[in-house]
Amino acid sequence: MTRTLFTGGLVFDGTPTAPEPGEVVIEGDRIVEVRPRVTGSTDADRIVDATGCTVMPGLVESHAHLTFPSAVGHIDPRFNPPVDVSFFRHIEGFEAELARAERNARILLDAGFTSAYSAGSLLPLPTEVALRDRIRAGAVPGPRMLAASMERDNHPVRPDGHTEPDWMGPEACDAFVREQAALGFDSVKFLLSNDDVFTEGGSQLTQYTQEEADAAGRAARETGVWLNCHAQSAESVKIAVRAGFRSVYHCTYADEEALDLLESVKDEVFVSPAPGILYANVHEGAEFGIDRAMSEKMGSVAALEAMAEVYPEIRRRGIKALPGGDYGFPNNPIGRNARDLELFVDLLGYTPLETLSAATRTGGEVMGMGDRLGLLAPGHLADLLVVAGNPAEDVRVLQDRDNLRCIVQDGRFHKQPAGAPATGASTDPLR
Repeated sequence: MTRTLFTGGLVFDGTPTAPEPGEVVIEGDRIVEVRPRVTGSTDADRIVDATGCTVMPGLVESHAHLTFPSAVGHIDPRFNPPVDVSFFRHIEGFEAELARAERNARILLDAGFTSAYSAGSLLPLPTEVALRDRIRAGAVPGPRMLAASMERDNHPVRPDGHTEPDWMGPEACDAFVREQAALGFDSVKFLLSNDDVFTEGGSQLTQYTQEEADAAGRAARETGVWLNCHAQSAESVKIAVRAGFRSVYHCTYADEEALDLLESVKDEVFVSPAPGILYANVHEGAEFGIDRAMSEKMGSVAALEAMAEVYPEIRRRGIKALPGGDYGFPNNPIGRNARDLELFVDLLGYTPLETLSAATRTGGEVMGMGDRLGLLAPGHLADLLVVAGNPAEDVRVLQDRDNLRCIVQDGRFHKQPAGAPATGASTDPLR
């Protein structure tokens, strides 16, 4: 079993404490030592010189959409609601969808995200289940992931155009959860609120009753899956918490009662604001037909302002919020996910250390693996990055792939130090 020592740099262990000089030792797929100083030891099969760098846990994307079309280097303007959704007229079938998802998974891993918690599939296909299993088997590179079902809207026309007359009501919600669990999904996604992108005032439109959400919650507990939801209206957030939803996305217009409910379950429930897409719509969409007037019509301007107000309060209450989400659009492609860390700091009021800990330690928790993922600690999985500079001083360094000198997942080097041999005893400089 190969023993690898990372030495000479700073170590950020995933807790919200400042990086300090230290060393990390891995054997096989596990971290075996985290030393609080640089010892100069050479007791390893391989030594990685991390001088000038920070060794840290791999990042966790908390709101992944790996079946969405656009990724860095592969922009698809046909999926750009509300301007263009012609993508749905060109679906080629399961194999093509899986190939795109595999491409996106590699791009996300290349960006330093070694794990991904899905926030919903784009189509009613088990693409994410196959992707998850192929990554686990080592057939394709990508972040370890938990697969989520298609996003269930509460109307009788499914995304594939099929009409379901019995789509609404508690029994239908129960049946949907059981159907998706049987297909092998780890979580099931509901659009508890609508969105201004799809209909004027949609963010304030709550689409499910408490009885429907409760039925979904009972079915989820009985089948062993988790529930995720898009929830912008205050009422949709309250319904989610009462029904036992685990990941609540956006929470844009949460009121005092909704925040009280979230705080009451802050050890069990996670929120992901996904500011990246809103910022991109407001500031970076003109090339794709989303100018200022369109971003206002889509609700992005108002939503970004609302998040800047509500998330400092979420932070103050200790509710677990994670960076990431809604990457996969032309102006917000997969592979830029680390930009959400910058927005957490600049827009939502989190410190760089809080943000880094949310993207690592709390990320391990949202994956259901907090006892073995998200920290640099003995016994934890050897998922780690070696990053040029100090992201605790400037989280933006994580957005430049050239700064990611090493990417290690399960003890295997996805990205080798520059000029390093693939195997064998060595000392690998990173400069």
